[in-house]
Amino acid sequence: MKLFVGNLSFNTTENDLQDMFAAQGTVSEVNLMMDRMTGRPRGFAFVTMGSAEEGKKAIENLNGKNVDGRDLTVNEARPREDRPPRSGGGGGGGGYGGGGGRGGDRGGDRGGDRGGRY
Repeated sequence: MKLFVGNLSFNTTENDLQDMFAAQGTVSEVNLMMDRMTGRPRGFAFVTMGSAEEGKKAIENLNGKNVDGRDLTVNEARPREDRPPRSGGGGGGGGYGGGGGRGGDRGGDRGGDRGGRY
């Protein structure tokens, strides 16, 4: 069973999660999500437990548990397509794609001709 683990301290490591969840059962995989730009943890992770029973036990025992001064959120991970879409998700800026080229072309064509006529 795949679990979502949220509200993690930025100091929490994959090894910390492995140890914490191993006390609840078999841990198949731990994925601590990192920010691509900064390389720092994003404050949430996915932990895959060996069975549904172990996953439920981990939720019961660890959801709300205070770790590094933060109350963990632990629940069953939902597939991406089941989550509600974020409002205004990347589509909002699409209309501006061509805007950059217009101004540059116009300015470059105008100045060269005029100087010779006066």
